[in-house]
Amino acid sequence: MSKLEYNEIREKKIIIYDGEPCEVIESHVARTQQRKPQNQVKLKSLIAGKTIAATFHVSESADEADIDKKEIMFLYANKGEYWFCDPSDKSNRFKLDVALVGDAAKFLKQNSNVTALVWTDDDDEEKIIKITLPIKMNFKVKEAPPAVRGDTSKGGNKVITLENGAELNAPMFIEPGDTISVNTVDGLYVERV
Repeated sequence: MSKLEYNEIREKKIIIYDGEPCEVIESHVARTQQRKPQNQVKLKSLIAGKTIAATFHVSESADEADIDKKEIMFLYANKGEYWFCDPSDKSNRFKLDVALVGDAAKFLKQNSNVTALVWTDDDDEEKIIKITLPIKMNFKVKEAPPAVRGDTSKGGNKVITLENGAELNAPMFIEPGDTISVNTVDGLYVERV
């Protein structure tokens, strides 16, 4: 476990705060004239899911969380439960809560691999604290309304439905059956594949 100085606590870092891993969402180092600099951060607890405001002064530091990455395979979703397995041993199945999956649920595809961030706590117990998808994923278009010539009132876009049920805006030329690439970070159409 490495120590991070007050000014090294930046966005996307995962630190231990109050005994649990927290991701830094925002950080701002403020330097006022007569005071020592301080880092005002907003943390998101990866266990409880709550947002915490904290301030780190010059003399303070934080422990960076020991996080391992592990590939897991998404199997299916049922009644708010998301089931995954170990890609090498499909009988090793486990479920993850909706709160943990978060926005990634929109772009989960059956039998596709995702990266799980695994945190080992003080009792040497491993916990999956976050899952991340590849930045670009390909999906087959299930439904797309026909393009109407001259219909650019919506900026030349239409709402399409992907194979996993997710909906997003795409250009007018996209047809059902096309395969498109989607940016899973911001949920936007990238290109036709």
